[in-house]
Amino acid sequence: MPQIDLLSILAIFLAIGAVYILGMLLVLPIKLIVRLVINGVIGALALIVFNVFGSYIGVTIGVNPITALIAGFLGIPGVLLMIFVKIIL
Repeated sequence: MPQIDLLSILAIFLAIGAVYILGMLLVLPIKLIVRLVINGVIGALALIVFNVFGSYIGVTIGVNPITALIAGFLGIPGVLLMIFVKIIL
């Protein structure tokens, strides 16, 4: 019957912990990327919808790299911020 010593048990637990930590480090960036993509799509759609309906009242936001980044990172609050700035200025 093989002997299982304390160091072997400790090595197994450390390997399981390392795999768990590695898995968590790989999952967190994927969640962040998915959240940014979803936020960007929602922001772009909000910007397009506002430009379509805002043209009737004479307020539109030009689509350029800066406004696309703001709408992409901040989503709907970013579009609302740009609308507020456009109306104020």
